[in-house]
Amino acid sequence: MTNLLQRVEQNIQNRRLIKRRRPILIGVSGGLDSMTLLYSLQRISARYKWKMVVAHFNHQLRGRSSDADEKLIRKIATAMKLPVVVERANVKEFARKSKLSIEMAARKLRHGFFARVAKKRKIPVVALAHHADDQVELFFLRLLRGAGGEGLAGMKWRSPSPAGKKIMLVRPLLDVTKSELHRFARENRIHFREDATNVSLDVPRNRVRNELLPLLRKNYQPGLTKTILRLMEIVGAEAGMVGKLAEQWLKQRQPDFENLPAAIQRRVLQSQLAGLNVPADFELVEQLRGSANRFVSVGSGLSVSRETAGAVKLRVQQATLFNADELTVNLANTKRSAKFAGTCLDWQFDPAKKFVRPQRKTSHEFFDADKVGNEIILRHWRAGDRFQPIGLKSAAKVQDLFTNAKIPRGRRSGLIVAATKRGGIFWVEGLRMSENFRLTSRTKRRLIWRWQRIGK
Repeated sequence: MTNLLQRVEQNIQNRRLIKRRRPILIGVSGGLDSMTLLYSLQRISARYKWKMVVAHFNHQLRGRSSDADEKLIRKIATAMKLPVVVERANVKEFARKSKLSIEMAARKLRHGFFARVAKKRKIPVVALAHHADDQVELFFLRLLRGAGGEGLAGMKWRSPSPAGKKIMLVRPLLDVTKSELHRFARENRIHFREDATNVSLDVPRNRVRNELLPLLRKNYQPGLTKTILRLMEIVGAEAGMVGKLAEQWLKQRQPDFENLPAAIQRRVLQSQLAGLNVPADFELVEQLRGSANRFVSVGSGLSVSRETAGAVKLRVQQATLFNADELTVNLANTKRSAKFAGTCLDWQFDPAKKFVRPQRKTSHEFFDADKVGNEIILRHWRAGDRFQPIGLKSAAKVQDLFTNAKIPRGRRSGLIVAATKRGGIFWVEGLRMSENFRLTSRTKRRLIWRWQRIGK
């Protein structure tokens, strides 16, 4: 038995991935990784009396190449005398309708397929071919996205399926490198197909794989894979300990939240937010951690707060009645004025020959006319509106900006919003002007914008 087969068998035994006499569903794509996994499990299955079923999901992303993958898998499964289950789906169409990336849409459909097959055939375990290089790529992807310790720990040897908690995913190759898989496949004449999309730099994972990691290995750390895997092991163990301490605290509910270490406070809040189906991003957790008994908006009509003792509360607010009135205005018309919602608005264009930052005046604003365009829409604030006031690094919910500006709730629905033809908001009555439409040294024309409430 070769070294790789011995390692796979040891991983399965030592980590209790697959029990004797159990049925296994093996996810096979047709690439090097999954074909090597299939071959390895088939070689050692006789000793453990596993009943193996091959599962292939055809993403239909590469036309004839995808069909060729499916044909190869059917052929190999037949040669091994293994049952094979195949499903096809239009991933691009699903991604478009679900507003997901192609990668995330493919993952969701694939795991759904595995879970359905496993449930129908009463198979408790799905074997996947993730390997050491996948772990390293995942580490950097999550690092660049700002993940915490739990995320940086990467994939686990054994974890519940995202499509069904009773289905267990196992990864026997998680400590095997891609180069080792290539060598093993070459020595054992394992047939597989290369996926041409793996070199496309349009996919973030491929940029990490083909640009970032080679650069780091060449110029900074030749033993990068070993170093990162060790780091992931350490981070994972520490994150696991924090998680256990947070669970213990939540069970006991001792009134000492303010004295807990920051790491445990964060995990306590994250756990409670997850239970309320509220996305626990870092900013929200820090807002709750930093002050008690202050509600923070987390969506239309929803807000959360933390009690002094640490309990997170969800508040459902009465739905705001949004004013549906709106008016389309052509700024190029000679009239250069309009009335909307009890307000007179007028404007003019001014060539910006030299960049001079105008002095602020009451009920006056100055915008880059070419960025705004000629056709605009005057309307009222709506649920989901986002706006980036000047000085802010990113857009925020208009509702939150109103709260920060201490604009009374009853007055908000009457305030006017001005948006471009494409929907970009350049002005919200009562807030600072938009960062994205401000005057710069490149501005060629200024839009001078004035407003006055009738009767004032």
